[in-house]
Amino acid sequence: MSDRGTNNHSEVTDFILVGFRVSCELHILLFLIFLFVYAMILLGNVGMMTIIMTDPRLNTPMYFFLGNLSFIDLFYSSVIAPKAMINFWSESKSISFAGCVTQLFLFALFIVAEGFLLAAMAYDRFIAICNPLLYSVQMSARLCTQLVAGSYLCGCISSVLQTSITFTLSFCASRAIDHFYCDDRPLQRLSCSDLYFHNMVTFFLCSIIILPTIIVIIVSYMYIVSTVLKIRSTEGRKKAFSTCSSHLGVVSVLYGAVIFMYFIPDRFPELSKVASLCYTLVTPMLNPLIYSLRNKDVKEALRKILGKKILLFNSILTVT
Repeated sequence: MSDRGTNNHSEVTDFILVGFRVSCELHILLFLIFLFVYAMILLGNVGMMTIIMTDPRLNTPMYFFLGNLSFIDLFYSSVIAPKAMINFWSESKSISFAGCVTQLFLFALFIVAEGFLLAAMAYDRFIAICNPLLYSVQMSARLCTQLVAGSYLCGCISSVLQTSITFTLSFCASRAIDHFYCDDRPLQRLSCSDLYFHNMVTFFLCSIIILPTIIVIIVSYMYIVSTVLKIRSTEGRKKAFSTCSSHLGVVSVLYGAVIFMYFIPDRFPELSKVASLCYTLVTPMLNPLIYSLRNKDVKEALRKILGKKILLFNSILTVT
């Protein structure tokens, strides 16, 4: 594709990810920040999945959902971060057309799946606190599997639709995507197609994804708060709230960043990039920390694993 553009998107072979418009010196700093955050994401989420899979006491619905949340966070951050870090050192900063399609598809799939999974986790907390005697019956292994599978399925369907309508647009304005990854809004700016149908489909997808999940979360927590306030013991109320505060923190960061980003006018692309950082890198990094630091079972399981490692290390030193 020439710099003057083309009216046929099929001629586009690659795009340029502009990234952050900062000096070369700051690129080095940004690379180090991205590297540190991504290393924390890998360590935290792989560690969380390992703890959940190896400790039999964590074989419960809540930790089944949490393990899947860690998997989703690990995967969609890995779709974004490595390419962004490579581009800090690359002069061309290019991404192939197929690579851009793949990046948008996978990111959309997992970010939508996370939204539905967080709604399932809110429902799980609602049953655990409001109907504790029926918890093991209502939150069966079959239902948990169906909720997780449904989250991935909804993410996949939404991603197919979003990716399809985005890459059937004609890109004739430029090859330069003013972002650090392939996202829908920056790609719209490159298009010379009529965006009416595209915007209507996007609005429809947002309506059936964001509204239902937020409603489930809000209604679940309304019932949870109402039930907790009826608990007479202060210790009981504290314990009930502590099991929900981690989930509320994760929901607030994710939805806050997504809503903030999509309400930012297009004339502020740099603010959009900062908001994107919150849910592409910051949220996946914070989620394991939030759940591990505020969860007694996870901390106990971590101490148990670390204790075994230290014991094994000491025994090796003794033998040698």
